[in-house]
Amino acid sequence: MLALSWAKDPIRHGTASAKEGDGSVKLDVVFMKVPRSWRLILVYECIGFAVLIAFAWLDEIEGLPQFLFGGGRHIHDWRDSAMATLIIIYVAAIILGLTLRLLGRLQHLEDMLRVCAWCRKIGHRDKWLKMEEYFAEGFHVYTTHGMCPDCLKSVQEETAHLKQLEIEAAKAPVDRATA
Repeated sequence: MLALSWAKDPIRHGTASAKEGDGSVKLDVVFMKVPRSWRLILVYECIGFAVLIAFAWLDEIEGLPQFLFGGGRHIHDWRDSAMATLIIIYVAAIILGLTLRLLGRLQHLEDMLRVCAWCRKIGHRDKWLKMEEYFAEGFHVYTTHGMCPDCLKSVQEETAHLKQLEIEAAKAPVDRATA
């Protein structure tokens, strides 16, 4: 039997883990969680499209223009309202998809780190933190220092150049004294 458990991830995703009774099988699936502000936008859009569908059927059932403005008797034909409903649903799907895509891009921009170009501190909420402090506070991840291969090569070249300059400087007074 599989037991399903949920855990929150610091990067706004939910992780589902499934394990068998003996713990031998583990399945991790990551689902996108929709932030609360996004839900409100999507709910308002859905309500708007539902109102349009309701007006389409109200027009069919009651003859809305004849009821509001007077006129001849309304002839009922449910196929017109069904077609209008299908078109509204199709447009709603396109609009909701585009809205989700736009909100995803906005979320991507909001998730970017603000890094000071001079001191490399990271802007987090209302304060500026050293990178190590930010990772410890925001993600509960501790950092250590290392050196990438490109920086190592650069430092080695600079060190070799400085040693060469020191050797030349040490030889220069000896050469002047003999001359």
